[in-house]
Formats: sequence, structure tokens, C-alpha cells
Amino acid sequence: MRSFDFAPLHRASIGFDQIADLMDRALTSDVAQPSYPPYNIEKTAADSYRISIAVAGFSEADLNVEVKENGLIVTAKKAPDESERSYLHRGIATRAFERRFTLADHVRVSGASHADGMLHIDLQREVPEALKPRRIEISTKSSNSKMVEAKPVN
Repeated sequence: MRSFDFAPLHRASIGFDQIADLMDRALTSDVAQPSYPPYNIEKTAADSYRISIAVAGFSEADLNVEVKENGLIVTAKKAPDESERSYLHRGIATRAFERRFTLADHVRVSGASHADGMLHIDLQREVPEALKPRRIEISTKSSNSKMVEAKPVN
């Protein structure tokens, strides 16, 4: 297994601790990532995203979407089937799952919808005014101010 040293990143940057920690967790995790349920992440606009999760067989009551500490947690638990069904083949998985997504700073969940076996979660990045680029005006000195003339030393 390859290991990377992020010490130079910590020495040369300020405020990127979360990115370094995220990369470190992603590279050192030995646990296989679950593939159920399948999902897509798409960019719908400059600052908008959508996560689409295939949740066939789950109703809205079975699904739970929660935002907690810069993380999006999607869980599902199907109520036990109390009918006496006899399956010849059971290929639709309705097992419980938990899927976690890490959200960047200033990304909020703007809504969620469930249609045609898909759970769509819309995300919006909202950068505060204090963090947006701004232009600083450069002022000129007035003609009334005294200027010091430079004189050669020798």
C-alpha cells in the first residue's frame, strides 16, 4: 500500500487542514467502499449540484436525509414485509443502507425529491459576501501633502 506524507502541505499552507485530512482518510482506508445503492453526483450549474441515488423499492417514509457537521447522511430502512410472499427469484434489494457524503464549507442542501425510484438531493454553494473577491480602490496622495525629496548620501 502506498502512503503519502502530507507534512509539506501542512507547512506551506494555512486553512487547508480539512482537505489534507480528507485526502489522508481516502488514501489510508483499507475498508472497501460499499456500492449499494448506486448514485450519481452531477453539477447542474456553476454553484449547484445534485446527488441522485437509486432507491427502488423504498417509499418516502423509508428514507431519511440528514445534514450533520458538514456531512450529508442518507439512510433507508424498509419496514419488514409481513405478507406471506413466496419468491421464485428476488433480485430487487431492499436492504437497509447508510450512505455518507462530505460537504464542503458553505454548501447547503436546498431540497430533496423522490420520484420513479430515484432520490434527488439538490445542493447549493453559497459563498458569504466576506469571502467573495472585492476590488480595493487605490487612493492618490493629495497635492497638499509634503513630499520628501530623495537626496544622495555621498
